[in-house]
Amino acid sequence: MNILTKCVHGEEVNIEKNGGVLTPIYTSTAYDYLDSGPLNYPRYFNTINQKEVADKIKILEKGEFGLVFSSGMAAITTTLMALLKHGDHAIFQGDIYGGTHYAVSQELKKFGIEVSFTDDITDDSFRKLLKENTKAVYIETPSNPLLKIVNLKEIVAMCKSRDLISIIDNTFASPINQTPIFWGIDVVTHSGTKYLGGHSDITCGAVVTSNELGDKIYKTAVNLGGSLDPQTCYLLDRSLKTLALRVRQQNSTAQEIAEFLKDSGKVNGVYYPGLKDHPGHEVANEQMNGFGGMLSFEVKGDADEFVKKLQLIKPAISLGGVETTISSPVKTSHSKLTDEERKKAGIKDSLLRLSVGIEDSTDLIADLKKALKS
Repeated sequence: MNILTKCVHGEEVNIEKNGGVLTPIYTSTAYDYLDSGPLNYPRYFNTINQKEVADKIKILEKGEFGLVFSSGMAAITTTLMALLKHGDHAIFQGDIYGGTHYAVSQELKKFGIEVSFTDDITDDSFRKLLKENTKAVYIETPSNPLLKIVNLKEIVAMCKSRDLISIIDNTFASPINQTPIFWGIDVVTHSGTKYLGGHSDITCGAVVTSNELGDKIYKTAVNLGGSLDPQTCYLLDRSLKTLALRVRQQNSTAQEIAEFLKDSGKVNGVYYPGLKDHPGHEVANEQMNGFGGMLSFEVKGDADEFVKKLQLIKPAISLGGVETTISSPVKTSHSKLTDEERKKAGIKDSLLRLSVGIEDSTDLIADLKKALKS
């Protein structure tokens, strides 16, 4: 099926006899254990609503196994705890989402798991950190917040040559713009709060992988308990139905805005892989189906004062919603990093991250133009 059809239908459950076109919300937390087969329980990630939406995401990401979680960080940390053990070493891309960077730095060492962060996104930067006990490589492309593009083929080749597990945060791209499993990546994670949810009203996460790795992640997930409630599963499924439509519109508008900002002469730098002078443009053009709805740029002058001049675009944390929002990574997504860590990652005080919604591009550009002039 075409991606548009998969977003709408996936593997919908149709067990109601009243002809309804939507899967009902099953709020029960108590299930029959005598005649129902395998034990059903929300913490086991196996109720109808949980399984249906996880299967749809699995289909969109071209994987064999899928789970939905209560948050993106629950999905990421559960995956890492399932696949790594005491004495293991993992390599992480240096400029990943600040929440992941902080969690990895603070938590994994408690369990005797060694962590290294790359200096950049080149293949050599990952290879020079390889050790005898390296077990996994974790990347994020496009990266948050500078939209750096990691070459998936190079990462996959390195990991397969050393029998390493490759893990990617695919939040910024969404499965509409990028399906890393197609390129050979082992595990895909999402903060479903962003594009998968898309309406700034739910918090959730997802993991898609092979059946073999999925079994390991599932067992740890049951123990850690980061499951998703049925109401949110329903809202997530509702959102997935329009995912392709939303993301394609956001791609188009983000491209227009990036080109406007680049040509305006009013900003110091624009970071968007759809721009031909972006360092990762050619790689992104090869491995992505669209360049995404996220971009960042550096303002001349005080970033907060610029944001206050905007009328239509609202300052807000998070991203991926139908409304266009703007944020300062220094004060939000990467606030837990030290000044030195942010400097190493290239995140300046003047940097602003723009999450492009589905509004008309001319209205958004007019809002930016007015703020840049005043």
